[in-house]
Amino acid sequence: MHTQNIYKNYEPAVTAPDKDYKCGYWFIFCSNKLLIVNNENEAKIPQYNELSELSQVLTSPLYLGRFYGLPAYCIGLADSTQAPSGMSFVDLRSTFGVLDEASFLLASKAVQVVAWEQTHRFCGKCGSLTQDLSGERAKVCPKCGFISYPRICPAVITAVFKENKILLAHARSFKGDIHSLIAGFVEAGETLEEAVEREIMEEISIKVKNIKYWGSQPWPYPNSLMLGFTAEYEGGEINVDGVEISHAHWYDVENLPELPPKVSIARKIIDWYTMEHSSS
Repeated sequence: MHTQNIYKNYEPAVTAPDKDYKCGYWFIFCSNKLLIVNNENEAKIPQYNELSELSQVLTSPLYLGRFYGLPAYCIGLADSTQAPSGMSFVDLRSTFGVLDEASFLLASKAVQVVAWEQTHRFCGKCGSLTQDLSGERAKVCPKCGFISYPRICPAVITAVFKENKILLAHARSFKGDIHSLIAGFVEAGETLEEAVEREIMEEISIKVKNIKYWGSQPWPYPNSLMLGFTAEYEGGEINVDGVEISHAHWYDVENLPELPPKVSIARKIIDWYTMEHSSS
């Protein structure tokens, strides 16, 4: 999978080297929207010296590490927070291709860290107030000792091929007429390959074979890890479940329907397959 490595310009860490957080890059979220500095043709992540209008609420941030050599922090603010002049809170997906890729990748991590912090202030076992676990991205309950780590939900997404055609489906949750690959969460007790087989059978009633890993992508909506696969058609007739999937069909690369945005691993797999099988 062709994408930039998140660690190219980023050194992860949990504990800040000192308590002076009034510097560096700040990944700030309000209602899961990211604060960006608006420029003419691009956007950027603000630095602390640009955030004087928010200085009173930028307390107790979460340290991410060093980004482009500077400290990086993330924080979630109240829903009523107003963006400073020259900045705006925007949907994270809309920043793909607007932010530089390194910033987009770290923002995708930051939004998950913030969401985890907001939803794990109390112990999921006994209800007591949790504390940060020193040296780790974790919460520990001082009463019962239960430890919570950021939750990541693995999901498989698969391109199925049959006689130089690719299977694309329209899910009821999709906007417009977008068609994409079959996807679903991995269930307890199954392998990734078994999850691929089960999801495809559940949603469109066909069997597949020669399942191969293609690549992965963090998908912070809200906390998934997408694991991409390819597979070959083995047997059966397409019969959509009518619950998640409303339509599915085999498509030639020269006649594809409306596709998902380029930010998604689904589109990356489809584009890869298209390049491999285009007549031109």
